[in-house]
Amino acid sequence: MPSVLASAVTIFVLRMVDITLYTIRITMVVRGRKLYAWIFGFFQAIVFVTVIRAVLGGLDNWLNIIGYAAGFATGNVIGMLIEGKLAIGITHLRVVSPSRGAELVDRLREAGYAATEVAARGLQGTVGVINCSVKRKEAREVSRLVAEIDDQAYITAEDVRLIWRGFWGG
Repeated sequence: MPSVLASAVTIFVLRMVDITLYTIRITMVVRGRKLYAWIFGFFQAIVFVTVIRAVLGGLDNWLNIIGYAAGFATGNVIGMLIEGKLAIGITHLRVVSPSRGAELVDRLREAGYAATEVAARGLQGTVGVINCSVKRKEAREVSRLVAEIDDQAYITAEDVRLIWRGFWGG
């Protein structure tokens, strides 16, 4: 029985590593990081073939199948946590402020962020729409700054890829 359990635990760990590498690899692909995508893909493939070999060699052991499924689910979560900590790339923040758009733009610029304000019409009248692209690692700080200035502001975020120049490209 100990070898049966050890086999299932090994499969769990290998599958968890496989899916964690997969999640990070996909992030690198989306962000256009070719070399990192290749490196993560290479090691993910090695781990995947190893884990599949172990599972197919012991299909009569239900613990192997449970270990495989649990490793898959756990790898997704761990990959997401690591990707969130890495926070690679640029995020575009769109801030809608009912009354303090000009002040928000000024404070964001003072803090070193590129910000553009556009006047718009909302349900209650004129609002300021501030467009601000920041490094993903800075998005939480910018959101905190916006909330300090205007607790009525509405903020959305989108991941973006730099195409040409502007604030980031010189």
